[in-house]
Amino acid sequence: MNFDGEAIVIGLGAIGAATLYQLARRGSRVLGIDRYAPPHAQGSSHGESRITRLAVGEGDAYVPIVRRSHAIWRELEKATGATIYADTGGLVLAPVRSSAPSGGRTDFLRRTIAIAQRHHIAHEVLDADAIGRRFPQFQLQGDELGYFEPEAGFVRPEAAIAAQLQQALVHGARVHNGVRVLGIEPVGERVRVVTTGGRHLADRVVLAAGPWLPDFIEAPTRKAWAGSVAVYRQVMYWFDAGEAAPSFAAGRFPVFIWAYGDGDEDSFYGFPASAAHPTRIKVASAQRSVTTTADDVDREVSADEAAQMFRTRVAGRLRLHDERPVDARTCLYTVTPDRQFLIDELHDLPAVLVASACSGHGFKHSAGLGAALAERLLGLAPTLDLQSFRHGRLAPAPATESSPSSAR
Repeated sequence: MNFDGEAIVIGLGAIGAATLYQLARRGSRVLGIDRYAPPHAQGSSHGESRITRLAVGEGDAYVPIVRRSHAIWRELEKATGATIYADTGGLVLAPVRSSAPSGGRTDFLRRTIAIAQRHHIAHEVLDADAIGRRFPQFQLQGDELGYFEPEAGFVRPEAAIAAQLQQALVHGARVHNGVRVLGIEPVGERVRVVTTGGRHLADRVVLAAGPWLPDFIEAPTRKAWAGSVAVYRQVMYWFDAGEAAPSFAAGRFPVFIWAYGDGDEDSFYGFPASAAHPTRIKVASAQRSVTTTADDVDREVSADEAAQMFRTRVAGRLRLHDERPVDARTCLYTVTPDRQFLIDELHDLPAVLVASACSGHGFKHSAGLGAALAERLLGLAPTLDLQSFRHGRLAPAPATESSPSSAR
């Protein structure tokens, strides 16, 4: 069962599965390791849908990555027959004016519009009347401004991961599921990965462990990495639309991100009903107040939590009336202080590349990141610039600028 090759990928969620696939298709001898059997519901890469959009308010650096991802999703669909990416159109909306000194959530919307303009992304800017006419499923206050992107939509995370793992195996990758990593240690210029299933050697290791990342990077020898990431529990809800369900179908209702207030958590996002569940509408929000760990997180969702979600975010904004969800599931965000990605080598183990901490807005970028990481590990000419995600930016004074909930 022992492996000796060019690369080992630890964690086969969004980034790990993409990296494994991209390394294998380039002929690399590669092993993927996961403590469960991906796609699974223990980390951050599940829940039927994740928003994707080209104009990413978090920054210009993300636009080329998500464009690359969209192309890869289509390639995977042709190769496997899976349905991965649905371009339903997407709406970002916020109040025209904000009472916050910095502009609050309106800044995120305006950054999105500005990025779309700079990168020539097809879009429309809509006032409240135009939003209401096009999408009467929303209950508006009348002071909203909207950004509509026709190429936005959602990715099916489980299907995306399964397709990439299947194609990785086709191209010769090995996968060890159901094993835990016990240690990572240098062997000359190479790396040994010790697991419950064996001892493996590789030239490089990609650490894509998501919410388990703190277990690896917060060693005593890595004081500079302390506090680089935090893990937060999130909840996704599915509500029954009842007789209104046809109006929430894909093609009639977009994915959306609604930043309705100035507070850091005054937003929520949602998806059209799927063909598999034509009466269910998925909505969610993000909290970054209470940390947890991947092993200790409470995976149960209480009736009080669901009632609060409906009362504080859904009621009065979507034309849904049944406050009891038909389903609710937890997932985990692994977040850096500035809520950007973390892609860099460990200073004491330079053969180990950390590629994780997607900070709640990673899945849309994962396929493109996998391609970029494979190029980096194999010494190929880079097609994407990942320099802004290096760890060094966090050392002096991490930024605190907020952006809306983005599981997106």
